[in-house]
Amino acid sequence: MSAHYPTLLVTVPLLSAFVISAAGWVNKRWCFPIAVAALGVSAYSCVGLLLKVADGGVVHYRLGGWPPPWGIAYYVDQLNALVLCVVSLAALINLIAAKKSIEREFPEKTAPFYTLYVLFVTGMLGITVTGDAFNLYVLLEIGSLTGYGLIAMGDKARAPLSTLNYLYMGTIGACFYLLGVGYLYIVTGSLNMADIAHLLPPLYHSKAVLTAFIICLVGVWVKMAFFPLHGWLPNAYTFAPSAASSLIAPLMTKVMIYVMIRLILTVFTPQFAFGTLLVSKPIVWLAVAAIVMGALLALKERDVKRMLTYIIIAEVGYMVGGAWLGNRAGMTGAILHIANDALMTLCVFLAVGCIVYKTKGARFEDIQGLFRKMPFTMAGFVVGALSIIGVPPTCGFFSKWYLISGAIQAGQYGFMVALLFSSLVSVVLFFRIFEIAYYEPFQDHHGETHTHHASLMDEAPLGMVVPLLIVAAGLVVMGLYTGGIVSHVIRFVIPKGLV
Repeated sequence: MSAHYPTLLVTVPLLSAFVISAAGWVNKRWCFPIAVAALGVSAYSCVGLLLKVADGGVVHYRLGGWPPPWGIAYYVDQLNALVLCVVSLAALINLIAAKKSIEREFPEKTAPFYTLYVLFVTGMLGITVTGDAFNLYVLLEIGSLTGYGLIAMGDKARAPLSTLNYLYMGTIGACFYLLGVGYLYIVTGSLNMADIAHLLPPLYHSKAVLTAFIICLVGVWVKMAFFPLHGWLPNAYTFAPSAASSLIAPLMTKVMIYVMIRLILTVFTPQFAFGTLLVSKPIVWLAVAAIVMGALLALKERDVKRMLTYIIIAEVGYMVGGAWLGNRAGMTGAILHIANDALMTLCVFLAVGCIVYKTKGARFEDIQGLFRKMPFTMAGFVVGALSIIGVPPTCGFFSKWYLISGAIQAGQYGFMVALLFSSLVSVVLFFRIFEIAYYEPFQDHHGETHTHHASLMDEAPLGMVVPLLIVAAGLVVMGLYTGGIVSHVIRFVIPKGLV
């Protein structure tokens, strides 16, 4: 069975989506356990695959037995094995945590929601595991189309328009990527990533290759909401259902960061990206702008969910800038931050989901007194916030440490200052929330009519709080084991040419 992990992690959730859709017509109560079982198989396969890669090296899997470049090949190394584990585990935990929220928000549409949910995860896992450039586009569209559907099920007044904007921008980004792949196929005659990397070195100075790289890169930037191509993200994530935003926000941008790094390391190779091209410094300065603007735009928000969306934009700048520093420390920090930021974002969005479940809102006036009313939810939120700020021993500190080290090594002091500035702004953002949630009294719409009632605890359901606390604990565990992750996984991904 272990020999088929690469295909099981995609085919099981893909086929289960059809089963869930059919089960919705028979008995809606079957949909949730089927979805959990499917994502459980995927998570098991991903963890097994990571252990297999760590022990025996790169895993090659040919779908249908057809050899590349004619057939589709799955290529699993330490980089995507790590990302696969993050995607599958985050999706599984969020699904369990979101059950109550889904049943409340979509009592008549649970089957369609679970179907879209599982298909979205299928797309994210497929993007990560595939070694075929065109197959990546197909899976990207699966993930994107289902993401649009999940977001559109949110706020009835504003979610549809936000989804439409996302659809326009997402389609443009996907078309750019596909056009770049077309140029690569013209010059190489192959769609297999490893095969393309082997054929490209004699063509590095070709204008067609340069065009392909730029177009692919811009397409991926649109999909990851890299500033100033971020316009679709704040409304899309803010007005999405809590169960959808806590899935899409941690995964979509991080998977697209992975695709960018895969293009740099595997398809075009570092020799082309950092040697032949002279674009590293301009891209790092774009990342600086993303970090600073994301932090500043977050400052003006009075809705916790919307504030977090701008923090995501700043975090995208962290990872793009780190990858384009062109050295080992920066690339290590960028890859490590993919995993760390996915868990940090999941943690705070799960906490917001609990808050919305109890208070029906996530504006600052809705969180007053929540440290007394929802202490466990707020404890999880605090751990996630401290990790985003970069407080040890949470995992956010260690990836920022590598990013700052890479910035100093590359002489990119502007990037270093932007990282520190963003961390200081995050202190202001989150401690403002802590102050409101701890010191300010309840409002009437919380249902509290007497002062002595304000101290009564009224937590979200246990099924929502326990996964939140597990993720919060995971942020500390990831931080404590950062050395092992770097030495046993990430260091094998980065080419020796990067110093």
